[in-house]
Amino acid sequence: MKRKVVNILKWIGAVFFLLSALMYLPSMASIFMAALGAFLLPINPIQKLIKKLIKAKWIRIVVAMVLFVFAMLLVPSVPDDPNLSNPTATTGPLISEPIETTAGNITESTTEETTQATTEVTTETTVGSTTEPTTPTVVIPPQNSSFSIHFIDVGQADAALVECDGQYMLIDGGNKADSSKIYSVLKKAGVSKLSIVVGTHAHEDHIGGLPGAFNYTTADLTLCPVKNYDSDAFNDFVKYADQKGGGITVPSVGASYSLGSATVKILGVNSDSDANDSSIVFRIEYGDTSFLFTGDAERNAEQAILNSGVSLSATVLKVGHHGSDTSTTYPFLREIMPQYAVISVGTGNSYGHPTEDTLSRLRDAEVTVFRTDLQGDIYCTSDGKTVVFSVTRNADADVFAGIGGNSTQKPTAPDETQQPDDSDNEEQQGTHYVLNTNTKKFHYPNCGSVKKISEKNRQDFYGTREELIAMGYSPCGNCDP
Repeated sequence: MKRKVVNILKWIGAVFFLLSALMYLPSMASIFMAALGAFLLPINPIQKLIKKLIKAKWIRIVVAMVLFVFAMLLVPSVPDDPNLSNPTATTGPLISEPIETTAGNITESTTEETTQATTEVTTETTVGSTTEPTTPTVVIPPQNSSFSIHFIDVGQADAALVECDGQYMLIDGGNKADSSKIYSVLKKAGVSKLSIVVGTHAHEDHIGGLPGAFNYTTADLTLCPVKNYDSDAFNDFVKYADQKGGGITVPSVGASYSLGSATVKILGVNSDSDANDSSIVFRIEYGDTSFLFTGDAERNAEQAILNSGVSLSATVLKVGHHGSDTSTTYPFLREIMPQYAVISVGTGNSYGHPTEDTLSRLRDAEVTVFRTDLQGDIYCTSDGKTVVFSVTRNADADVFAGIGGNSTQKPTAPDETQQPDDSDNEEQQGTHYVLNTNTKKFHYPNCGSVKKISEKNRQDFYGTREELIAMGYSPCGNCDP
């Protein structure tokens, strides 16, 4: 009878720890839970093998206790805020309607005479088994403050321009072929200087077009996770950053930078040796709203940031790695709990981005999603409490099409949310030139030299002669444009 009771208890314990191991994948805790579950299974072949390997009973007990202790110590921490522990995000409203977001339990206090105030709340952040107090600070923007993000449609690449109180931050710049588009976007926005340029990591689809920004203006600070990378695109980026961006600065985790009334906080950098996992992960905080950018960070980097215990809560998530299934894992998404997400991705790309898995996770979390491949340039504004989105086309696009089931995102009224679609002809305001990105020459389209330019070096440009010269190009000696 006693033996039966012991076996029943072993079965319960084994099943409990094996199921827990599945729940906590891919954390280290899951490995120890699985080992403990297998150790407890009262199956004769398994128990005979264990007894053969570990003959002393007391050693077997010690091994079980060690597995249990490590499993408990390595369980990923859960924030104290009850709003973040809820595994289901609040359904985002229609994009034609503003949404109010309040950060945690922070209460704001303002008067008619006070235009800027600071509210502090003391919370506890748990890292492993260590508990340490932190004091997050929310800066309430002044009444005349402004904040916006322009997610630039650069195809299968990334680029975003952030503005706060007249100060600008450029996050990535697309591929080399997007240099002229970045130049045009900055010119159209009236940017006189960039406060911060961020190359989230060294791949061309993120830093390739940044020379176009440096050709247009200068930057006070240029951030990148590395200073050396073996590619022509990265070498060009470094050259221009040295000339007009103050050189490359590798930020430290925990570093903070001001952008008008907003604050940029570095949450992760060089989490792994892989280029994607080296991405700078940071959050922009503006009042009670926040915006998380993750570059191309994948599963390993996400887990490293989760293990650090830093708060990831954000109103808007810039989805990692163009919607690849190697990013935006369930544990990471659960900690962010975004109401909105933006995916920068190219139409019909060969990678299959965004993947069904990633779209399913976002749909299951009831996140309102926007996609550059379907909706072109995407604009987001915030007043510190309310976040509003608008798109250049297809405001009612089914962003979850093709993943099965019913979409939880409701269509929106295009008349109220759709911006004039000038993203396609933005660069076509001016004279048409053909560029040779290799020789740095520009030509008229009917120039005989154009036929000799290889496809990889050819680029169409719409603008002025002066703009091209400012970008480092020189006119063709034959057609004399």
